[in-house]
Amino acid sequence: MNGLHILAEFHGCTCAEVLLTRVDSLQALCLAACGEPGLTVVAQAFHGFGSEGAPAGATGAVVLAESHLAVHTWPERAAATLDIYVCNFSQDNRSAAEAAYRYLEQAFKPTRVVRRDIERGGT
Repeated sequence: MNGLHILAEFHGCTCAEVLLTRVDSLQALCLAACGEPGLTVVAQAFHGFGSEGAPAGATGAVVLAESHLAVHTWPERAAATLDIYVCNFSQDNRSAAEAAYRYLEQAFKPTRVVRRDIERGGT
């Protein structure tokens, strides 16, 4: 149960609009963010809002052997929220969580970030 839980809000995202509106683009981004630092994807679920001709945001969750990543977008606000939690059962995965976070931050290119870190466990 010990681990790092990162909760973040990205405001004023200056990324390509498809990252905020297209479920396939969000899915590819999230899988790359997990794959880059070597996190182990065991399941995923993504959903796009709106229609093919008028996409209106996306949401997705990636279940990891180490825990999870969830991202939700609000294109009308140029915003996204994310939730990354990694457990440290067999090794310290903090650096992998930080790498996934940086990957997403670089992709969304927010002008303002609100981030909260929660250290879980420790007892």
